[in-house]
Amino acid sequence: MQVQTKYELSSEFEPTGDQPQAIDKMVAGVQKNKVQTLLGVTGSGKTFAVANVIARTGKNTLVISHNKTLAAQLYSELKQFFPKNNVGYFVSYYDYYQPESYIVQTDTYIEKDTEINEKIEKLRLEATAMLLSGEPTIIVATVSCIYSLGNPKDWEEMSTSLETGSNISRSDLIKRLINARYERNDTALAAGNFRVKGDTIDVIPAYSQDIIRISMFGDEIEKIAILDNVSLKEKRRANSIKIFPAKHYLVANDVRIKAVKSIRDELKTRLPQLKELERQRLEMRAF
Repeated sequence: MQVQTKYELSSEFEPTGDQPQAIDKMVAGVQKNKVQTLLGVTGSGKTFAVANVIARTGKNTLVISHNKTLAAQLYSELKQFFPKNNVGYFVSYYDYYQPESYIVQTDTYIEKDTEINEKIEKLRLEATAMLLSGEPTIIVATVSCIYSLGNPKDWEEMSTSLETGSNISRSDLIKRLINARYERNDTALAAGNFRVKGDTIDVIPAYSQDIIRISMFGDEIEKIAILDNVSLKEKRRANSIKIFPAKHYLVANDVRIKAVKSIRDELKTRLPQLKELERQRLEMRAF
């Protein structure tokens, strides 16, 4: 699989007017780690100028917008400027969010209610996978990106790297996929699922529509192919591939065991101190 090592800016236009001077100054500023502000009216080509700076500096870039509408516009424009490079989109995936609450005066508990946009969740996972791919990457985000997703090291360690000719047992591969929050479904294959048919394992990463088909001969990976998810026709073959986890929020097994023990020990002390409704709610959430 060919790895993109630099940005390729695609545009039929060249910088004109004040743009060449602004681009040169911004590139020099980036190289000196200076804080800079690019001024310009709407439609003056600020995004195009920034795209040129990104291409010339070659740095991984985070573009933060104050709302989803502008973020979507920037994402679309940068995708057009860099069609051969990684451009990710990372915004809040909640279409609706009602936080849980407790009204002490009436002893009333209101459960949390949320509605998650699956398409945006997939784009968030895709953006994270892009960052860890080692290729030049641009991420367009809202302030949602500042909130913790857990330890990047854990996400990386729960990824599965496969290479043709390497050895791994079928059961170990299945176990790794399950630990990475993939679900086995031998009937219907969707993003975040995998299926097993004899010595063939099909996986659809949570951040992709393509099927990764892993053909094994005993404990040896014989072939890795990328298939179209509708026609199942082979699009290309890969010598190696990395499958990232299906969810962001992952906890390593040793950390989970330690946390569960600590929570149970604390509950023994805390539960007798609470009112009945609060005690019932805590027991329901913790066990």
